[in-house]
Amino acid sequence: LRRSVTFLPLKDLRYSNKALVGHTWFMSSLYDIQEEGEVQYQQFPSPVVDGDERMLCLKGRDTHDGSWNYYGLAWPEGLPENATVMKGVSFVSYNHYDYQNIWHGLSALMPFVAWHQIQGKCEVPERWILYHWGELRLRMGKWVNTLMEATFGAPIRIEAFEGISEGQPVCFEKAVVMRHNEGGMSRQRRMETYDFMRCKARLLCNLTSPEPLSGAVGMTMLMRTGPRSFRNETTVAEIFGKECAKVAGCRLTVAYSNNLTFCEQVSLMGKTDILISPHGAQLTNMILMNRNSSVMEFFPKGWLELAGIGQYVYHWLASWSGMKHQGAWRDPNSTLPCPYSPNDRRCMSFYKGGTIGYNRTYFSEWAKSVLNEVKMRKIEEATKFTTNQVHECSCI
Repeated sequence: LRRSVTFLPLKDLRYSNKALVGHTWFMSSLYDIQEEGEVQYQQFPSPVVDGDERMLCLKGRDTHDGSWNYYGLAWPEGLPENATVMKGVSFVSYNHYDYQNIWHGLSALMPFVAWHQIQGKCEVPERWILYHWGELRLRMGKWVNTLMEATFGAPIRIEAFEGISEGQPVCFEKAVVMRHNEGGMSRQRRMETYDFMRCKARLLCNLTSPEPLSGAVGMTMLMRTGPRSFRNETTVAEIFGKECAKVAGCRLTVAYSNNLTFCEQVSLMGKTDILISPHGAQLTNMILMNRNSSVMEFFPKGWLELAGIGQYVYHWLASWSGMKHQGAWRDPNSTLPCPYSPNDRRCMSFYKGGTIGYNRTYFSEWAKSVLNEVKMRKIEEATKFTTNQVHECSCI
């Protein structure tokens, strides 16, 4: 049995041209388990009737080339020679992008929360094993780390395989592998998963008391510094503040997420009905708002034509987390003109980190429209309920 264990590269270069499709290039010989509308995952030993009863084993801890790290499956009674067995549940994550960025980090780790809710029956991982292109990663962004600690109710232990010699196999008593982010999940399941994380974050921050419902509207401008910031923040804030002042019970807050602790962000988003912010990772905070809250997004010049499908990630996240994306304003002007023709892809390097101007008339009308819509919704909600609904943070 020991000799039957075959180790293959975590990153299969044969599939580099379709790295995220189907079985992907990460553990490419293995296929996912999926029920309709649920998360796509692998579990070893398999929970499926007549499924594979072998354990997942990993070998190598290279942080620069995923083809130098290996995986294999072994029978519990025939583990590879010198193998170390790690007890409990191990989460093995594949991220095609970055664990430091809160959008990409959350996208990669959110499916583990979905598994925890249903298939995992509230099981908490002993360790997290993070991979990017098959390369071992040893940290995740602080915001994502704190959210995962809140969600699972335990410190996040990222496995570095310290004390394991080069080439020594490590096998896992129970391993859960994710490589498709939210792929395959229905919108309903995505919303339920974000509801769960929101509830857990509020519990961590002692923000669980329901507030009386009223027609009050919280409008928050979440600012950026540097790339994709507003060129004239004072004027933009004044435009939205003026429209907010026309609506009874509206309060405007201007904040910078990089100046706020995690719990300060959770608290602020809990009081926010309309989130106004440039395109960027800080918009991921929208998942901490109450369902049906609104998002208004802003882009520098050039993004629509050159940025590709990734520019719509916060449209998607709004839908997945039960929010309403109210559209985006795109600056027609740039302070960094591109020397090439307008649709030349090289122009994106000039536009990507550009700053954002303003259009007083457009911003005023847009704000007025969204404020009126949100105000009517809040009044309607206040007539139906006496308090905000606070969901119990329990597995489904």
